[in-house]
Amino acid sequence: MRYEELTGLVQARAQLPDRQSAERAIRATLETLAERIPGGLADHMAAQLPTEAGEPLRRVAASHEGSPEERAYRRDHGERFDLTGFAGRIAWRTEHTEEEALREAAAFFEVLDSAVDPELMEKLYGVLPSDIRELLPEARAEQDARRSERGRRPDPQGPRGR
Repeated sequence: MRYEELTGLVQARAQLPDRQSAERAIRATLETLAERIPGGLADHMAAQLPTEAGEPLRRVAASHEGSPEERAYRRDHGERFDLTGFAGRIAWRTEHTEEEALREAAAFFEVLDSAVDPELMEKLYGVLPSDIRELLPEARAEQDARRSERGRRPDPQGPRGR
């Protein structure tokens, strides 16, 4: 996928006013993601994205600070924070509300899902905590399937109103 296509899709799915807003959302989401996931996974993801999109992942993964032990831990595990921290970091980077940041991140993850290998998305799904994972298309598809399955199940209490 070319960078122009990536930004255009994010702009459309997140209903952003212009390409610059989409670029800002992509960069903020990827920088935050790079802080949260293991460095090796960030590098693999960067390799599958257009150069312009992969750069924030590479830069953040390479810039981990701290003692050698802290850097090694972050390289292997990523920094620990939940959905609130994830949203807050993206909101700070984009200068949007946390709600807007989550909407933009979810839109980006939908586009990312079609831009990288499925195995890479599975690895990403596996390393994120459940609350952040809810932003990924696979988690939303599972939720939709559970909702529709509940709608098809007979009510255990039987017909109502009799």
